[in-house]
Amino acid sequence: MHTKTRMNVYFEPELLKKVEALALRRRVSKSAVIEAAVASFLSADASERLEAVFAHRMDRLGRQIDGMDEDLAILGETLSLFIRFWLTITPPLSDSAQASARAKGVERFESFLQTLGRKLATGDRFLRDLSRDIDSQRSKTADPE
Repeated sequence: MHTKTRMNVYFEPELLKKVEALALRRRVSKSAVIEAAVASFLSADASERLEAVFAHRMDRLGRQIDGMDEDLAILGETLSLFIRFWLTITPPLSDSAQASARAKGVERFESFLQTLGRKLATGDRFLRDLSRDIDSQRSKTADPE
């Protein structure tokens, strides 16, 4: 004869409603639903499923990091090209012109910060747009019509 041991457990009301609904749909007792859930949780294949879920998440995070690496490389190249260009074309200033140039620089920098703030607030991202442009160019060159 197979005997079962009684155990009292407590559930959040919403979880208990889900257990009751499943028991009604399957036409089994709430105890049977709970017993099956615990058995599934404790079984070896449950750990394999959990490992698969973690592997999937890790793969997704890896792809996101790869995308961030590419974005960072683009930013580095963009900044270095800009600095090289700026240093090449900017003429030296006389002592008398430096004060007005500094004032104009502060004004331009404030405008830059405001524009950057607006772009960040709206979710507009230069690198995202650039990535889309590059991807569309790659697909056009790979599959000419």
